[in-house]
Amino acid sequence: MSDDRKVRVACVQYQMRKIADFDEFAAQVRYFVETAGVDYGVDYVLFPEFFSVQLLSAMESVPAEEGIRKVAELTPKFRELMSLLAREFNTHIIAGSHPVLKDDGRLQNESMFFFSDGSLVSQPKLHITPWEKSCWGIEGGNQLHVIQTPKAKIGILICYDVEFPEAARYLADQGIEILFVPYCTDNRQGFLRVTKCAAARAIENQIYVVAAGVVGNLPNVPAMNIHYGQAAVYTPCDFEFARDGIQVEADPNVEMMIVADLDMAALHRSRAAGSVTPLLDRRTDLFEMKVKLKDSGSIA
Repeated sequence: MSDDRKVRVACVQYQMRKIADFDEFAAQVRYFVETAGVDYGVDYVLFPEFFSVQLLSAMESVPAEEGIRKVAELTPKFRELMSLLAREFNTHIIAGSHPVLKDDGRLQNESMFFFSDGSLVSQPKLHITPWEKSCWGIEGGNQLHVIQTPKAKIGILICYDVEFPEAARYLADQGIEILFVPYCTDNRQGFLRVTKCAAARAIENQIYVVAAGVVGNLPNVPAMNIHYGQAAVYTPCDFEFARDGIQVEADPNVEMMIVADLDMAALHRSRAAGSVTPLLDRRTDLFEMKVKLKDSGSIA
C-alpha cells in the first residue's frame, strides 16, 4: 500500500425513533449509506452499537430477553440489507452491532463488517456489560479479527471492549491503522467512559479511532429507553494531527453524520519520528502480552 494513502470515513449518529416495520428501518439506513457513498465518496461507513434494536419498536412489547431474540431472528434480513447497500454504493460498512443467535443457542452481540463486494466478517463483542447479561442474556465472544481492506488494515471493538487496553494493543500489534468503535450508552457517564478510553487507545497505539453512538429514545422498548452519543474521530496527539487529538466531532444527541479524511502517511510518520513514539518505546523486556483468542488473525 502506498504511503500517500488517504481514507475517508463517516460516522452515523443514528437516532432511535419508533418505526412501523423493517422497510422503514431499511430506508433510514439506505439514506445514510447512499449519502456517504454517493455524495461524499466515503470508504468506510460506521453505524452505532445496537442500532438495529430499533426494530423492536415495530413489534408488540415483550420482556427484554424475549425482545432481543426477536431482533436476532431478523439477522438474515439485516445481513441481506447491509450486503446489498455495500455493493450498491461501493463502500465498506461497519454495521454497528446486532444480536446474533448462535447454533448452540447462545446470544452474542456482533459487529458485521461488510466489504464493498457484499461479503462480511463478523466481530463479536468480547466484554459484556452487567446490563447486557442481566437484561438480555448476551454472552461474550472469543475472536478478535484483523481485517485487511484495500485502503487500510482495520479492527473493531464494540463499546465496552475499548475500555480494556489489551484488546486494542493486540490489534495494534497486528498492524491495524484504524479502530472502529460502535457504541450504545444511555447517559453521559457511560459515554465518557467509552470515548475517553477510545481517545486513549488512539494515543497509546498511534492509530485512528472512529466512534459512533446512538441518540434518541425508544419509550416502549425495554432496556433501550434513552441514549447519549457524540460521534468522533480520535487521533494521536502530535503535530501531525488536529488540536486536542480530535479530527472531527458531532454535536451531541442529535441525528447527523460526520465525515473525515484520515492521512495514513501522517500516521506512519508519527509512529517513526513523532514527539513521542510509544510503539517503538515499549518495554517488551519488562511486559509481555499472552493471547488466548480463538481463531484470531488477519482476514483479507
